[in-house]
Amino acid sequence: MSAIIRSRAWQGYLGLAPFLRLSINGESLLPVAQSLLAEAGERPDDAPLWMNLATAMMCLGQREAGLAVQQQALMLQRVFELPHQVPAAVRVLMLMAPGDVAENIPLECLFETGDVALIHYWLTPGDPFAQPLPAHDVVLAALGEADASRPFLGPVGEALDNWPVPVVNHPRHIALTSRHAVSARLQGIPGLQVPSVVAVPRAVLEAAAVGQDSLPAGLGYPFIVRPVGSQAGCDLARVGCAADLQAYLHEVAESQFYLAPFVDYSGPDGLFRKCRVAMVDGRPYASHMGVSQDWMIHYLNAGMYEDAARRAEEAAFMAGFDDFACRHGPALAAIHERLGLDYFCIDCAELRDGRLLLFEADHVMVVHAMDPVDRFSYKQAPMRRLREAVRAMLLRRAGRAV
Repeated sequence: MSAIIRSRAWQGYLGLAPFLRLSINGESLLPVAQSLLAEAGERPDDAPLWMNLATAMMCLGQREAGLAVQQQALMLQRVFELPHQVPAAVRVLMLMAPGDVAENIPLECLFETGDVALIHYWLTPGDPFAQPLPAHDVVLAALGEADASRPFLGPVGEALDNWPVPVVNHPRHIALTSRHAVSARLQGIPGLQVPSVVAVPRAVLEAAAVGQDSLPAGLGYPFIVRPVGSQAGCDLARVGCAADLQAYLHEVAESQFYLAPFVDYSGPDGLFRKCRVAMVDGRPYASHMGVSQDWMIHYLNAGMYEDAARRAEEAAFMAGFDDFACRHGPALAAIHERLGLDYFCIDCAELRDGRLLLFEADHVMVVHAMDPVDRFSYKQAPMRRLREAVRAMLLRRAGRAV
């Protein structure tokens, strides 16, 4: 059992943060999951233990087994409070949809310590608020726009219209954060390029793969394809020809896909740079920047941990973020205005012509300060600023002094 888990009094509910920290630090989650499983066999009525086991299994890639374990936990209880070491300055009720670890805002990754009390309230299908509500000062709709979450958005939104405490990220805005909806809503903003995203059934791609002219009007090779509902680059691919498409469909069995034109956002040196920016009440904050020779950048495999030069470039980006925010201020403000969310993140890049290229915008992206301090000391101050900005927003909404 990892010292990180032991230090968090792991008999209680942990959320995602300690498991993500283990992964970032290169520690194996397998012995953690095995230990949790053994404990669950001895304590079958311990709902927090089952939830921790579910999170560990999903982080290990055992999604279906993890979801089954999660359901076991939710049959026992549906309210889980994350540990906090000091008296709470604000109690945040986070409305959560059952599903995998990418389904809801992982705000605990930002507030591992401190005076923000996070209470995970897992909604009940058919009757979202079937369980009694714990005391809280502000409610945050933490669920995303995905298959598992979508049925909740309407009824939860209606309930929150008359909620007795302030609401952050109202579901009426969340309902419009699908990839194609975001793409449509953000078209025409000066200084911003947003590739048009279209949803198509598998049959369209199967026809194109055998040479038929079935692709949406205006879309040609190369283009980007991913299954509807996928996250974190799962089954995301660049397709350069019909043969590539055939190979892709042979590997991916989904029935609905998003397509978008491929935009070459490489710099003059041929490297690709993708930035994550958090928007808090309309103000931008740096989260990270990945640098890679591959267009499909994931921070964990972009070489940031191994390459000091890439970390130096990220450090310069974070140190000079005020200039970045100034350059793209009108575009960022327009994104915030059109999406209407109080808190969300964008993944983006700067094109050679100076425009901002938007890849994705939603509120369930992970932001954290868990990277090893010895190699990523430059991240500490920017992430503290982001953390304090979110805390201040929550306190303001609750009517508390910041």
